Amino acid sequence: MNNRNTFLPSQQETSLEPGRVSGMIQTIGEWFWWDRLWLPVNLTWADLEDKDGRVYAKVSDLYITLPYSVVFLIIRYVFERFVATPFAACLGVREKNILKIESNPILEHFFTSQSKTPAKVDIQGLSKKCSWSSRQVECWFRRRRNQERPGILKKFREASWRFVFYLGALIGGLIALYDKPWFYNLRELWNTYPKQSILESQYWYYILEMSFYWSLLFSITFDVKRKDFKEQIIHHLATLTLLAFSWCGNYIRVGTLVMLVHDASDVFLESAKIFNYIKWEKVCNSIFVLFAVVFMVTRLVIFPFWIIHSTWVYPPDYYPVFFGYYFFNAMLVILLMLHIFWAYLILRMVKKFLFGSLTKDERSDNEEEEEDDDERENIMSEEHDGHLKVSNGCGRRGVTNHH
Repeated sequence: MNNRNTFLPSQQETSLEPGRVSGMIQTIGEWFWWDRLWLPVNLTWADLEDKDGRVYAKVSDLYITLPYSVVFLIIRYVFERFVATPFAACLGVREKNILKIESNPILEHFFTSQSKTPAKVDIQGLSKKCSWSSRQVECWFRRRRNQERPGILKKFREASWRFVFYLGALIGGLIALYDKPWFYNLRELWNTYPKQSILESQYWYYILEMSFYWSLLFSITFDVKRKDFKEQIIHHLATLTLLAFSWCGNYIRVGTLVMLVHDASDVFLESAKIFNYIKWEKVCNSIFVLFAVVFMVTRLVIFPFWIIHSTWVYPPDYYPVFFGYYFFNAMLVILLMLHIFWAYLILRMVKKFLFGSLTKDERSDNEEEEEDDDERENIMSEEHDGHLKVSNGCGRRGVTNHH
C-alpha cells in the first residue's frame, strides 16, 4: 500500500481550512474586544453607539493617523528644506568641517563589519596589520566615527520642526481645553463615564498628535541618534498605545490632559536646542533653566500627583474597577518611569550649568574632539626604529607622512 498521501489533508479538510482560520480570527477578535476588558460592569459596546446627538470615539477613526503620519513626513521635508535651512543660514548656522581620513581598507573593513570602537587588543592587532602606531589607528577610528555623526544643520532643522509642532499643539490644546470643566476639576473627568460624547476639538487633537508620533516613530532611524535611542522608541510606542487605548476606552478627557502636559515642556526643550545650535549661549541657558523647571513641574508633579492620582483614586467612586482601569494606569506609570530617567539626564545638565558651561544635550551622541589645535598640524612622533618623522592632522595621534 502506498502511504505517500497518508498524512496529506483530504480535499474536504482543505476546503475547511479557510473557515477554521477565519473562525480563529473571529474568536481572537471577540476576546480582544470583550466588553469586560474595555468597559465597566453592566456596560457593553452597544451603549456607546451614536444616538440622541451623542457621538462616541470609534476604532476606525484611528486608521486615518497612518496616512496622516505620511503627510507629516512630507510637510516636515518641505519645512526643513525650504524654511529651516534658509533660516539657519540667516542665523549663521554652518556645518563644521570634518577632518578627512586617509583611506585604509583594513580599518574600514573592521569599522563596518566588526566594531566602530575597537578594544585595545584590536587596536594593537590592527596597528601591526597596517604598520601604523596605535595612536594613529585610534585617531583614524575617532575621525571615522565623526564622519557618521549628524551635522549641526541637521540637528537645527530637526529641532526647528519639532518646536513648530509642539508650539502649535500646545496652543491648540489650551484652546481646546481652557473652557472645559475637567481642566479645572479633575473629578469631572469621570462624570458620566464612559458615556461621554467626543468633541470635534478632541477628535483633531488626538488625530494630529497620534499622526505626529507615528511620523516620529517612522523617522527615528534617520533622525539624530541620541544616547536615549531605546528609551525614545519605548516612549513613542507607550504614547501611541496609551492614546489608542484611551481613545477606544473613551478615556479621551484624560488623554487630552496627558498630551497637554507633555507638549508644555517639549516647546522649551526644542527652543533651547535651537539657540544652542546658533551659539546664543546666554539665551540657551536661560531657556534651558525654564525648561528644567517646567519639565519637573509638569511631568514629575502634575503628571503623577494630579493626573495619575485622578485616574487611580477617583474612578472607583464612579464604577467598579476592571481590566482597562489597570492597563491604562500601567501605561501612565511606564511614561512616568521614562520621565524619571530623563529628569536624571536633565539634572546632570543642570549640574554642568551651575558648575561649568552647558554646551551640549546630555542625550546627544556628540562629536569626539580632536586634541589641542596647536598640535594638529605638525607633531613629532617616534617610530619604532627611533627616527623622528612629521605627522599631520591628528594631534599626537596623527598619521605619519613617510618619506
